[in-house]
Amino acid sequence: MMLLIDAGNTRVKWALAAEGAAPGAWSATGAVAHAGLDALASDWAGATRVLVSNVAGPALAERIAALLPAHAQVEWFASTPQRAGITNGYREPARLGCDRFAAAIGARALAPGQDLILATCGTATTVDAVRANGHFIGGMILPGLALMAASLARNTAQLPQVDAGALPPLFGDNTQDAILSGLLSAQAGAIERAVAGLGGAFCIVSGGAAPHIAPALKVAHQVVDNIVLVGLHAAATGSTGDMRC
Repeated sequence: MMLLIDAGNTRVKWALAAEGAAPGAWSATGAVAHAGLDALASDWAGATRVLVSNVAGPALAERIAALLPAHAQVEWFASTPQRAGITNGYREPARLGCDRFAAAIGARALAPGQDLILATCGTATTVDAVRANGHFIGGMILPGLALMAASLARNTAQLPQVDAGALPPLFGDNTQDAILSGLLSAQAGAIERAVAGLGGAFCIVSGGAAPHIAPALKVAHQVVDNIVLVGLHAAATGSTGDMRC
Protein backbone atom coordinates (compact mmCIF):
# COMPACT_ATOMS: atom_id res chain seq x y z
CA MET A 1 0.00 0.00 0.00
CA MET A 2 1.29 3.45 -0.92
CA LEU A 3 0.91 6.38 1.50
CA LEU A 4 0.92 9.92 0.12
CA ILE A 5 1.34 12.85 2.54
CA ASP A 6 0.99 16.57 1.90
CA ALA A 7 2.17 18.41 5.00
CA GLY A 8 1.17 22.06 4.66
CA ASN A 9 1.45 25.03 6.96
CA THR A 10 -1.94 24.42 8.56
CA ARG A 11 -3.01 20.83 7.87
CA VAL A 12 -1.61 17.45 6.92
CA LYS A 13 -3.49 15.78 4.06
CA TRP A 14 -2.96 12.12 3.24
CA ALA A 15 -4.16 9.31 1.01
CA LEU A 16 -3.65 5.56 0.71
CA ALA A 17 -3.51 3.88 -2.69
CA ALA A 18 -3.00 0.34 -3.87
CA GLU A 19 0.15 -0.22 -5.91
CA GLY A 20 -0.69 0.27 -9.57
CA ALA A 21 -3.76 2.44 -8.92
CA ALA A 22 -4.20 5.48 -11.18
CA PRO A 23 -3.34 8.87 -9.63
CA GLY A 24 -6.28 10.03 -7.55
CA ALA A 25 -7.73 6.53 -7.13
CA TRP A 26 -7.37 6.22 -3.37
CA SER A 27 -8.67 3.65 -0.92
CA ALA A 28 -8.66 6.11 1.99
CA THR A 29 -7.91 9.79 2.51
CA GLY A 30 -8.07 12.38 5.27
CA ALA A 31 -6.80 15.66 6.68
CA VAL A 32 -5.92 16.85 10.17
CA ALA A 33 -4.57 19.97 11.79
CA HIS A 34 -0.99 19.65 13.02
CA ALA A 35 -2.24 19.13 16.57
CA GLY A 36 -4.11 16.00 15.51
CA LEU A 37 -1.25 14.36 13.65
CA ASP A 38 -0.45 11.69 16.23
CA ALA A 39 -3.84 10.05 15.78
CA LEU A 40 -2.90 8.93 12.26
CA ALA A 41 -0.42 6.21 13.21
CA SER A 42 -3.03 3.45 12.97
CA ASP A 43 -4.33 4.71 9.60
CA TRP A 44 -0.81 4.63 8.18
CA ALA A 45 0.30 1.33 9.70
CA GLY A 46 -0.15 -0.75 6.54
CA ALA A 47 1.89 1.43 4.22
CA THR A 48 4.89 -0.17 2.53
CA ARG A 49 5.85 2.86 0.41
CA VAL A 50 5.57 6.51 1.48
CA LEU A 51 5.96 9.75 -0.46
CA VAL A 52 5.92 12.95 1.63
CA SER A 53 5.73 16.60 0.57
CA ASN A 54 6.51 18.76 3.59
CA VAL A 55 6.66 22.57 3.57
CA ALA A 56 6.01 22.97 7.31
CA GLY A 57 9.57 22.61 8.54
CA PRO A 58 11.85 20.05 10.20
CA ALA A 59 9.93 19.74 13.47
CA LEU A 60 6.81 18.51 11.67
CA ALA A 61 8.95 16.26 9.48
CA GLU A 62 10.27 14.58 12.62
CA ARG A 63 6.75 14.03 13.93
CA ILE A 64 5.66 12.51 10.62
CA ALA A 65 8.73 10.28 10.44
CA ALA A 66 8.00 8.93 13.93
CA LEU A 67 4.53 7.81 12.80
CA LEU A 68 5.61 5.97 9.66
CA PRO A 69 5.88 2.16 9.65
CA ALA A 70 9.43 1.03 10.28
CA HIS A 71 9.38 -1.29 7.27
CA ALA A 72 8.16 1.34 4.79
CA GLN A 73 10.26 2.74 1.95
CA VAL A 74 10.11 6.52 2.47
CA GLU A 75 10.83 9.31 -0.02
CA TRP A 76 10.79 12.94 1.06
CA PHE A 77 9.61 14.57 -2.13
CA ALA A 78 11.76 17.44 -3.39
CA SER A 79 11.74 19.74 -6.38
CA THR A 80 14.10 18.55 -9.11
CA PRO A 81 14.89 19.83 -12.61
CA GLN A 82 12.52 17.31 -14.17
CA ARG A 83 10.02 14.67 -13.08
CA ALA A 84 6.84 13.00 -14.34
CA GLY A 85 6.57 15.14 -17.47
CA ILE A 86 7.28 18.49 -15.77
CA THR A 87 10.42 20.50 -16.55
CA ASN A 88 11.16 22.84 -13.66
CA GLY A 89 11.86 26.33 -15.02
CA TYR A 90 12.61 27.92 -11.65
CA ARG A 91 15.93 29.81 -11.69
CA GLU A 92 17.10 27.49 -8.91
CA PRO A 93 14.91 24.37 -9.37
CA ALA A 94 15.50 23.04 -5.85
CA ARG A 95 14.10 26.26 -4.33
CA LEU A 96 10.65 25.76 -5.83
CA GLY A 97 8.32 24.67 -3.04
CA CYS A 98 7.95 20.91 -3.24
CA ASP A 99 4.17 21.25 -2.87
CA ARG A 100 4.04 23.56 -5.90
CA PHE A 101 6.15 21.13 -7.93
CA ALA A 102 3.90 18.24 -6.92
CA ALA A 103 0.79 20.28 -7.74
CA ALA A 104 2.16 21.06 -11.20
CA ILE A 105 2.73 17.34 -11.79
CA GLY A 106 -0.83 16.66 -10.63
CA ALA A 107 -2.31 19.35 -12.89
CA ARG A 108 -0.51 17.96 -15.92
CA ALA A 109 -1.68 14.44 -15.07
CA LEU A 110 -5.26 15.71 -14.98
CA ALA A 111 -5.04 17.92 -18.08
CA PRO A 112 -2.22 16.79 -20.36
CA GLY A 113 -1.26 18.71 -23.46
CA GLN A 114 -2.76 22.03 -22.33
CA ASP A 115 -1.40 25.34 -21.11
CA LEU A 116 -2.34 25.41 -17.42
CA ILE A 117 -2.78 27.90 -14.62
CA LEU A 118 -2.86 26.18 -11.25
CA ALA A 119 -4.16 28.15 -8.27
CA THR A 120 -3.64 26.47 -4.91
CA CYS A 121 -5.57 28.41 -2.27
CA GLY A 122 -4.42 27.62 1.26
CA THR A 123 -2.56 29.54 3.95
CA ALA A 124 -0.87 31.20 0.99
CA THR A 125 -2.32 31.34 -2.50
CA THR A 126 0.07 30.23 -5.23
CA VAL A 127 -0.74 30.76 -8.90
CA ASP A 128 1.56 28.80 -11.19
CA ALA A 129 1.90 28.46 -14.97
CA VAL A 130 2.68 25.28 -16.90
CA ARG A 131 3.01 25.13 -20.67
CA ALA A 132 1.38 22.38 -22.74
CA ASN A 133 4.80 20.75 -23.19
CA GLY A 134 5.19 20.41 -19.41
CA HIS A 135 7.49 23.40 -18.87
CA PHE A 136 6.84 24.96 -15.45
CA ILE A 137 7.38 28.67 -16.09
CA GLY A 138 6.98 30.07 -12.57
CA GLY A 139 4.23 31.74 -10.64
CA MET A 140 2.89 34.13 -8.03
CA ILE A 141 2.66 33.84 -4.25
CA LEU A 142 0.25 35.98 -2.25
CA PRO A 143 -1.35 35.78 1.19
CA GLY A 144 -4.24 33.36 1.35
CA LEU A 145 -7.83 34.44 1.84
CA ALA A 146 -7.92 33.89 5.61
CA LEU A 147 -4.50 35.47 6.07
CA MET A 148 -5.62 38.58 4.17
CA ALA A 149 -8.76 38.82 6.31
CA ALA A 150 -6.80 38.37 9.54
CA SER A 151 -4.22 40.98 8.56
CA LEU A 152 -6.90 43.52 7.71
CA ALA A 153 -8.73 42.90 10.97
CA ARG A 154 -5.53 43.08 13.00
CA ASN A 155 -4.03 46.20 11.43
CA THR A 156 -7.06 48.38 10.71
CA ALA A 157 -9.05 49.99 13.51
CA GLN A 158 -12.69 48.98 13.99
CA LEU A 159 -12.84 46.53 11.09
CA PRO A 160 -14.37 43.13 11.89
CA GLN A 161 -12.80 39.72 11.30
CA VAL A 162 -14.55 38.36 8.20
CA ASP A 163 -15.14 34.69 7.50
CA ALA A 164 -15.33 33.63 3.87
CA GLY A 165 -18.85 32.62 2.89
CA ALA A 166 -21.40 33.49 0.22
CA LEU A 167 -20.27 35.67 -2.68
CA PRO A 168 -20.93 39.32 -1.71
CA PRO A 169 -21.94 42.18 -4.03
CA LEU A 170 -18.98 43.64 -5.94
CA PHE A 171 -19.57 46.99 -4.22
CA GLY A 172 -20.53 46.23 -0.64
CA ASP A 173 -22.96 48.59 1.07
CA ASN A 174 -21.73 47.54 4.50
CA THR A 175 -18.24 47.09 5.91
CA GLN A 176 -18.32 43.30 6.10
CA ASP A 177 -19.43 42.87 2.48
CA ALA A 178 -16.97 45.51 1.31
CA ILE A 179 -14.10 43.69 3.00
CA LEU A 180 -15.10 40.31 1.65
CA SER A 181 -15.56 41.69 -1.86
CA GLY A 182 -12.09 43.20 -1.70
CA LEU A 183 -10.52 39.97 -0.46
CA LEU A 184 -12.17 37.82 -3.11
CA SER A 185 -11.46 40.34 -5.86
CA ALA A 186 -7.77 40.36 -4.93
CA GLN A 187 -7.55 36.56 -5.03
CA ALA A 188 -9.63 36.15 -8.19
CA GLY A 189 -7.87 39.03 -9.90
CA ALA A 190 -4.46 37.40 -9.51
CA ILE A 191 -5.76 34.15 -10.95
CA GLU A 192 -7.56 35.85 -13.85
CA ARG A 193 -4.46 37.93 -14.65
CA ALA A 194 -2.38 34.74 -14.80
CA VAL A 195 -4.90 33.05 -17.12
CA ALA A 196 -4.85 36.07 -19.44
CA GLY A 197 -1.06 36.20 -19.30
CA LEU A 198 -0.84 32.64 -20.58
CA GLY A 199 -3.28 33.27 -23.40
CA GLY A 200 -6.44 31.88 -21.81
CA ALA A 201 -4.92 28.75 -20.29
CA PHE A 202 -7.03 26.05 -18.63
CA CYS A 203 -7.39 26.90 -14.93
CA ILE A 204 -7.35 24.40 -12.07
CA VAL A 205 -8.20 25.63 -8.57
CA SER A 206 -7.41 23.63 -5.43
CA GLY A 207 -6.84 24.09 -1.71
CA GLY A 208 -8.99 24.68 1.35
CA ALA A 209 -10.15 28.14 0.26
CA ALA A 210 -10.94 27.07 -3.32
CA PRO A 211 -14.71 26.72 -2.70
CA HIS A 212 -14.79 30.37 -1.56
CA ILE A 213 -12.56 31.82 -4.30
CA ALA A 214 -13.71 29.81 -7.32
CA PRO A 215 -17.22 31.35 -7.47
CA ALA A 216 -15.62 34.79 -7.83
CA LEU A 217 -13.66 33.78 -10.94
CA LYS A 218 -14.73 35.13 -14.34
CA VAL A 219 -12.64 32.57 -16.26
CA ALA A 220 -13.38 28.93 -16.99
CA HIS A 221 -11.98 26.73 -14.26
CA GLN A 222 -12.27 23.41 -12.47
CA VAL A 223 -11.99 22.85 -8.73
CA VAL A 224 -9.88 19.80 -7.87
CA ASP A 225 -9.45 18.48 -4.34
CA ASN A 226 -5.98 17.55 -3.07
CA ILE A 227 -3.99 18.43 -6.21
CA VAL A 228 -0.70 17.97 -4.32
CA LEU A 229 -1.65 14.39 -3.43
CA VAL A 230 -2.62 13.75 -7.07
CA GLY A 231 0.80 15.03 -8.08
CA LEU A 232 2.62 12.89 -5.53
CA HIS A 233 0.71 9.87 -6.79
CA ALA A 234 1.58 10.69 -10.41
CA ALA A 235 5.24 11.18 -9.46
CA ALA A 236 5.30 7.87 -7.62
CA THR A 237 3.81 5.98 -10.55
CA GLY A 238 5.76 7.81 -13.23
CA SER A 239 2.58 9.15 -14.83
CA THR A 240 3.25 11.99 -17.30
CA GLY A 241 -0.29 12.84 -18.24
CA ASP A 242 -2.68 9.97 -18.86
CA MET A 243 -5.70 11.26 -16.94
CA ARG A 244 -8.33 13.72 -18.07
CA CYS A 245 -10.48 16.13 -16.06
